[in-house]
Amino acid sequence: MVVGIIGWELEMVGCQSLKEKRSVLKSLKDRLRNRYNVSVAETGYQDLWQRAELAACVISSARRPAESVLEGADRLVAGEPRVRLIRTERSFV
Repeated sequence: MVVGIIGWELEMVGCQSLKEKRSVLKSLKDRLRNRYNVSVAETGYQDLWQRAELAACVISSARRPAESVLEGADRLVAGEPRVRLIRTERSFV
């Protein structure tokens, strides 16, 4: 069993309030869950409207399928026009 975890530190482009930030993040988290069947959570910067930290997790029987899912999730986040990717971290257990 392999657990793959990816985390993103994001700048929220154009958000002027926590309500706007939460709307963008909800949309992004829903798309990640629906498209890649990953568990997603906001893991940091909950009180800042200009910054966000998200993490996603996938469990697989082998490392390669887990890597593939996380690569797809990373492309989806990087392609989101309402956020700017500051940092990405991946780990496998």
